[in-house]
Amino acid sequence: MPLFKQPIHRLRRRPAKYFPDLPETDAAKSMSDELSRLVTTVPDASARNLFLAEMQSFLTLYNRYLSEKGQGQGLDWEKVSPPAENQIVPYELLPNNGTAGLNKLAVLKVNGGLGTSMGMNGAKCALEVQDDLTFLELVVQQVEHLNTTERTDVPLLLMTSFNTEEDTLRIVKKYANRPVKITTFNQSRYPRILKESLLPFAKAVQEGKAAWYPPGHGDLFNSLNRSGEYLFVSNSDNLGAVVDKRILQYMIDTQSEFVMEVTSKSKVDIKVWGTLINYDGTVRLLEITQVPAEFIEEFNSARRFRIFNTNNLWINLRALKRILRDDGMVLDIIPNSKTMEDGRTVLQLETAAGSAIKHFQNAHGVHVPRSRFLPVKNCSDLLLVKSDLFVLDHGRLVMNENRIFGIPPIVKLGEHFRKIHQFQKRFKQVPHIIELDHLTVAGDVYFGRNVTLRGTVIIVANEGQRIDIPDGCILENRLVSGNLNMIVSLSFRPSLSVDSHIFDQEL
Repeated sequence: MPLFKQPIHRLRRRPAKYFPDLPETDAAKSMSDELSRLVTTVPDASARNLFLAEMQSFLTLYNRYLSEKGQGQGLDWEKVSPPAENQIVPYELLPNNGTAGLNKLAVLKVNGGLGTSMGMNGAKCALEVQDDLTFLELVVQQVEHLNTTERTDVPLLLMTSFNTEEDTLRIVKKYANRPVKITTFNQSRYPRILKESLLPFAKAVQEGKAAWYPPGHGDLFNSLNRSGEYLFVSNSDNLGAVVDKRILQYMIDTQSEFVMEVTSKSKVDIKVWGTLINYDGTVRLLEITQVPAEFIEEFNSARRFRIFNTNNLWINLRALKRILRDDGMVLDIIPNSKTMEDGRTVLQLETAAGSAIKHFQNAHGVHVPRSRFLPVKNCSDLLLVKSDLFVLDHGRLVMNENRIFGIPPIVKLGEHFRKIHQFQKRFKQVPHIIELDHLTVAGDVYFGRNVTLRGTVIIVANEGQRIDIPDGCILENRLVSGNLNMIVSLSFRPSLSVDSHIFDQEL
């Protein structure tokens, strides 16, 4: 399957008049020279053509970034308001009948993430969740179950990156003879640029992965070459994002060309996700990087902007082809700064697939239950999905029926648990948390086997101290701080006893 739909053109400089100011013109020329030099470092002719196409796409994005930056183009906050009533449809109002659209549907999982926020070097999709099954294996099981029960043939597309392709192919080989057709394709590879010079720090295409980045899930529109009518897009680490027949049928009945699933904000979501807005009468996706500094607090307020984007998207592929053919698709640029291990600051120019909503006709959001948004972005999230709070149902994580409240507890694991190898070392076994409301853990803390946490539990090991929660311990509404290293044979009751080394207080 070809990676790109657009023909490859010879790389050429933009004329100086493209930029209104001389510095931007010089930067664009310098970037063009640097990219030309990188192209010459690709020895194989076929690979050179593919790389050239990627660099042409990157140069277009880069020039637009410079142009918008030079012209001071930005958001007019006066035109921003919460979405109108007709721009967001409550999920409970959707029809609950019809499955005819399944034979026109394809499922695409964005599968290019490394899980760097969790200290991972490999693909996040290869991380085990429950029953020794990885994220990707659960996704395959979801689509496999859909095809079996509905007697349909929905294909699964996996958009990988140069970071995750090898791990992805290794996992999908296991499912070669199963009732689901799996196709993988690579998104683009763009050069990271130094923030100071706005030029690539890669000197040759052979440089390591640190010199490159996948440019966000907005890249799927140019990378995808797919026939069909409807596409359901979601992140591979969102285990709540399964095919929903009600949303698909609603999309067909109302002739909606683009539907974005949104859900209500909670306290933990306020400063994380983008949101749908009404921008001068049209529905738009607004990311926090696009918000002027003086309006950040207002943007984060759950009182005004009560919903956020789950990144579960439903797209009419015929409409997509029309847009790409006639007008092209200009996605909002999201500049993302990162600090390298050597201290250098680099800039990644990324795009979000959700910002395409402004190009489609009759596009709007569907306000879905929180159960459709279950991502894993850090080890606190990982603790939830690996626990008995959820049970597996044909690849989907479903809330345990013994959970009284329908929402997960708040879990905040400290720096000692930030990286995956630390997480795995500090939990002999993931605790039982069906009755947990809130957990905060800070400092050098270790958990034994068969530990149960209920209500609000706060465990704090002070600097230079260590706390070991022993096997079989039950903590309910407890604040534990100080130093604790219990011997397994010691009698240990649910409420910890206070001694000179530990402060234990009932909340």
